[in-house]
Amino acid sequence: MRGSMAPIADTIVAPATPAGTSALAIVRASGPLAGVLASSLSSTPPQPRQAFHAGYQSLAGTLVDDVVAVFFQGPRSYTGEDLLEIYCHGNTLIINALLKDICSRGCRLAEPGEFTRRAFLNGNLDLSQAEAVADLIHAHSERALAAAHRQLRGALGQKIHSFTDRLVDVLAHLEACIDFPEEDIPPADRDRWAQAVGEIRSEVDRLVATRPYGDILRGGVRTVLLGEPNAGKSSLLNRLLGRERALVSPEPGTTRDYLEEPVSLGPHCIRLIDTAGLHASPSPLDKLGVARSLERAADADLILWVVDATRPLPSLPGEVRARLLPATTLVVVNKIDLAPDGPRDALPSGLSCVRVSALTGAGCPDLEAAIVRHADSFRTGPDEDLVAINVRHQQSLQEAARLLDAARQSLASMAPAELLASDIRGAIHSFGEVVGRVDNEQILDRIFAKFCIGK
Repeated sequence: MRGSMAPIADTIVAPATPAGTSALAIVRASGPLAGVLASSLSSTPPQPRQAFHAGYQSLAGTLVDDVVAVFFQGPRSYTGEDLLEIYCHGNTLIINALLKDICSRGCRLAEPGEFTRRAFLNGNLDLSQAEAVADLIHAHSERALAAAHRQLRGALGQKIHSFTDRLVDVLAHLEACIDFPEEDIPPADRDRWAQAVGEIRSEVDRLVATRPYGDILRGGVRTVLLGEPNAGKSSLLNRLLGRERALVSPEPGTTRDYLEEPVSLGPHCIRLIDTAGLHASPSPLDKLGVARSLERAADADLILWVVDATRPLPSLPGEVRARLLPATTLVVVNKIDLAPDGPRDALPSGLSCVRVSALTGAGCPDLEAAIVRHADSFRTGPDEDLVAINVRHQQSLQEAARLLDAARQSLASMAPAELLASDIRGAIHSFGEVVGRVDNEQILDRIFAKFCIGK
């Protein structure tokens, strides 16, 4: 589907900047009427890709605003069509007046993601690059930005095209064998094909393994603060956030539900989740809070087990103890301002420990550094080589892997060329789904519905 110029007859328009008051705003229009609109703003034919100043007059003859505009002639534009960008003052009344007047000239308001969808349909982006546009807009950390930039520049698409090109080479030789069935497939060819398929299969495994880190990049590191009541979880949350987000009281059990807040630490987005205290004998209401705490712990990427330095080490429910693994757990001994050497009990072996005072801030820089180190451990490779897939990519890649396994089995069992070719074709099709060789409108609708208006 990618690369086929879609017969689009209508022109869409939308603001490309967020709603609200600002110094400047951008309104963009894409489609056949974009050039007509550009010409109406200038006394001379507008030169593509050159900014010009104009007084925007509505069809009723009133001045809407003094604007600067740039006309991009298709296919050398973001969407691959004629595209006009109008830079106006960021007053909502002005933006709405522009949109209303442009629509009265025969345009219509764009749907979410429709500009990028047209860029995909017109071959300017493959589907993985189009998804990277949304990732770039919504990135909450330096690492997420870097990964989105790599994907937007085609890092994932290049890998997929490499897989496809190598399989097409195998398929071309197979087709020749099918056309001349009297010729047996030479063993050397089967060995060469088996090696190529095996190498691609290994590379697919490495790509699939990036999915969990891709989720972390897009959603942040889910970091759950667990501990008994009054261990200082809420105080620690406030200290890490740098503001008073959670209510804090000397009375145990202040938090009955969980609170979730994002914070940037180093190159990462950390989603801090403060939970209800783990009571030894909870009340009916406390039981609900504890149940939610356990649910959050089950989904956590990182657990901060907050321990009160002034009290003995608490016992934990079995399901919580099972989650306290060295790779995903950090023990935070709090209140060292009151008990510098506490607690007296030995901490579980293998777990990293940081000693802090949420009240004074002592040790908190060490805690932040330790959280960053734990977040770094989720990486699957060097940042410069990072390609982090999403769930849609994973599903297509896993189907491709299944078909590659079938092809390897066919090669090993000396199966007929027709069966082997069928598996290879299926794998090529699955790889094509990653970059957008799809004919399913529902898939495209689901992807682009996540975009913002104007992009």
